[in-house]
Amino acid sequence: MVLSDRDIKKLIREKQLVFYPLLSDDQIGPASVDLKLNNVFKTFNIAKHHLLDVRKGLPEGDFMVTHRIKKGEYFILHPNNFVLVNTKEYIKVPDNIVLRVEGKSTLARMGILVHTAGFIDPGYEGTITLEVSNQSDIPVALYPGMYICQVAVENLSSRAEMPYNKRKKSLYSKAKEPLPAKTNNLFENKRKI
Repeated sequence: MVLSDRDIKKLIREKQLVFYPLLSDDQIGPASVDLKLNNVFKTFNIAKHHLLDVRKGLPEGDFMVTHRIKKGEYFILHPNNFVLVNTKEYIKVPDNIVLRVEGKSTLARMGILVHTAGFIDPGYEGTITLEVSNQSDIPVALYPGMYICQVAVENLSSRAEMPYNKRKKSLYSKAKEPLPAKTNNLFENKRKI
């Protein structure tokens, strides 16, 4: 069940669901929380690399270029380009809650698609890495501090037996910048349960 603004505020007051920095009242909508864009943007270094092999993973070093945008400046996302970004808010999700991440409809109407893995697992802690692409025919300026996505809060049927922060397979805990893909969990591990 998706929680209402009343229930989201209660979880935050009780420090069960944590956002840092603290949210403004403007960020909490009727059934979701708006999150802001941080100032770090990561792009593929296509001038030096021509293939991303998912079996080998991202090469160390210069496979991605990091752009740190100063206050008041913007990042230009060109048509058909892709960038990794993260939320300004660092979150802590309890083991009985899941967050569903959606892009902002206003950005989608400009051709900017915001995606993540769909939801944030119970027990996750860190900023949220977002995959952003420009599907329009015109470059778009993205500003740190602007609203970039929204999260809906849902209760689980019971507490997670193995929350994200306790799983060995979890790869992105305590992220403070957008994290590139770690592909070692894309292929089946032959061990039996």
